[in-house]
Amino acid sequence: MTPDEPPATEPPRPPSPSRADEQARLALEKKRERYVWYYLAYFLFGIHIVAFVMIYAALSTK
Repeated sequence: MTPDEPPATEPPRPPSPSRADEQARLALEKKRERYVWYYLAYFLFGIHIVAFVMIYAALSTK
């Protein structure tokens, strides 16, 4: 930027979210977080089932 150029103007800011938008965003975030916990619980449960089956298979062989 040279001294005789005017300073750049700031880009326009997006409008601030309204209270309803903020409430909707928080509700969606809470719902998604709950789904993440469900997926984690199912994943851990599945790993335990696989581990028990593998233990049974290893102990039942002769």
